Amino acid sequence: MSFNTVSVVGLGYIGLPTAAMFASRKKNVIGVDVNQHAVDTINRGEIHIVEPELDMIVHAAVNEGYLKAVTQPEPADAFLIAVPTPFKDSNSDIPEPDLSYIEAAAKAIAPVLKKGDLVILESTSPVGATEQMAKWMAVARRDLSFPQQVGIEADINVAHCPERVLPGHVVRELVENDRVIGGMTEKCSKRAIELYKVFVEGECVVTNARTAEMAKLTENSCRDVQIAFANELSIICDKLDINVWELISLANRHPRINILQPGPGVGGHCIAVDPWFIVSNTPEQAKIIHTARQVNDGKPRWVIDKVKIAISDFLQANPKKRVEDVTVACFGLAFKPDIDDLRESPAMDITQQIASLHKGKVLAVEPNIHKVSNQNFELATFEQAQQEADIAVLLVDHKEFKSSGKPAIAHVVDTKGIW
Repeated sequence: MSFNTVSVVGLGYIGLPTAAMFASRKKNVIGVDVNQHAVDTINRGEIHIVEPELDMIVHAAVNEGYLKAVTQPEPADAFLIAVPTPFKDSNSDIPEPDLSYIEAAAKAIAPVLKKGDLVILESTSPVGATEQMAKWMAVARRDLSFPQQVGIEADINVAHCPERVLPGHVVRELVENDRVIGGMTEKCSKRAIELYKVFVEGECVVTNARTAEMAKLTENSCRDVQIAFANELSIICDKLDINVWELISLANRHPRINILQPGPGVGGHCIAVDPWFIVSNTPEQAKIIHTARQVNDGKPRWVIDKVKIAISDFLQANPKKRVEDVTVACFGLAFKPDIDDLRESPAMDITQQIASLHKGKVLAVEPNIHKVSNQNFELATFEQAQQEADIAVLLVDHKEFKSSGKPAIAHVVDTKGIW
């Protein structure tokens, strides 16, 4: 069965580019999102996120009639679910995954499902989430059969296929990267491959749904552990009065050593989140993964302590100044360089905390964002920050900060080693 119409539920940083890629291959695509602003923006042929090349693809797809956005699901031949998977509000040391968005999406598409449809969960999820999604749909549509009930004879095919793309390079990587296809049956996997091969040039590697879920979590947990080593090393080197960036450069000259660069923490919708899905499922077994999360989550507090020391040093050097006279400028709010994504951003967290703790003015320089709402700091240009700030805190190594060089500010806390 061919896929004439594809529905993508969730039009964020993954869903919208995915919808656009199908539409660019002349497939009729229905994008679904509960955010009316996002829907209206897309239907004007514009985008509500920052991602290179995506604006042109969406503009062409909408103008040619291959892409439209709606707030309620409509019938389609394939449904891709790309909604958030955050954590529940809890005082627990180990966050509990919140699958309510997946549940809502599954129940929303259930009324328009028909025999032969394919449903793929792309949201990064704890192990077992795809099976749970299939159960929710089965309860809502007792007139249809699902893989957990009748195997390959199911009316609805269900699979998990995690996204594996880098913000800032999503359009290219959606096409070129290999995909892990985890069908609940062999038939589910084959149909998922048929769908993705509409635009994917990379290899589609088949496994089961649980292993596909775990593959994405494993990739990001590995990265998190590596970053934790670098972040812990930076704290050790600070204690021993050693330049950590020089040290890492020297160590990396060994042919079998590749230490990552330290920073102010770990952010984004993947590396800062996915390891917790493993820890929450297997807390007694995930010792190293849990410790890495604690190291990386603790790095922002260390940065804030360094800022406090810098303010104290400034006041000692300028005894006529009061603490409320000291202006702190934080350079970067996004979770990684050269994007506008603030999800789980340690830079954003650090800036907000400094603004809450510091009695003086706090500026934030973020070249990829032009407006922030309800924040306790002031957005500023690089030039304004250089003129007004007494303390500079480098949090994100944006290309603008690299090219501009170190600002003419006496006290600098550089968490990325570029100044």
